[in-house]
Amino acid sequence: MSQSLLTLREGPVAQLRLNRPELHNAFDAELIAALTAALEQLAADPDVRVVVLAGEGASFSAGADLNWMRGMAAASEAENRDDALALAHLMRTLDELPKPTIARVHGPAFGGGVGLVACCDIAFGTPEAKFGLTESKLGLLPAVISPYVIAAIGARQARRWFATAELFDAYEAQRIGLLHDVVNATALDTAVQRQIDLLLKAGPIASASAKQLVRRVAAEHDGSRLDADNAALIARLRVSSEGQEGLSAFLGKRKPRWTE
Repeated sequence: MSQSLLTLREGPVAQLRLNRPELHNAFDAELIAALTAALEQLAADPDVRVVVLAGEGASFSAGADLNWMRGMAAASEAENRDDALALAHLMRTLDELPKPTIARVHGPAFGGGVGLVACCDIAFGTPEAKFGLTESKLGLLPAVISPYVIAAIGARQARRWFATAELFDAYEAQRIGLLHDVVNATALDTAVQRQIDLLLKAGPIASASAKQLVRRVAAEHDGSRLDADNAALIARLRVSSEGQEGLSAFLGKRKPRWTE
């Protein structure tokens, strides 16, 4: 495993920590590859039920590493396309990870760092966290991360922040939907742990599949097909082993086996 990424395990919870604190956890090709590989490994691990994404040092992630950007500025268009596709693969892997994900944002997140936050299912930040989609200052745009940021904050907000590159604080990030809550730094770990506890009380398959349901419902415009698909889903869940156990535990006034 690359030294630019730390993987910590505690039972069914995995924490991935960006580990380039001297560079504010900025992306380069090595970190992108390491994070993608770690996510793919966790996706395939049946013992992992929750993934927390965090950063070492003062920042969550400052976006692209300057030396990496300098190298890509001198590269060909084809090389830049391949490089961008690697970042796109990382974002899609995180967004579609078949495990609930939590972003623990303790400091600044810019550019691709915002993309990571937007890809996570749950995001908490401290009042000290700052955010910015700063690419337009360089004559660029946050193209690769745009599907996830737009899904998180909406098209109208994205049009402003993509064009202006203006920085915004944690409370604005919460208002527009990038963060779910803002908590003091001393309470951040407690807030994250509360979400973990809630997720571990939910059915493993149900909590892991929730994002798939949301994505499908948001994309489907045929009401009849949507009703049929949702009816089939709930019927399948009700007769599944997890659904049967959950209903049996509820009716029997006991805890389901997956919480033991």
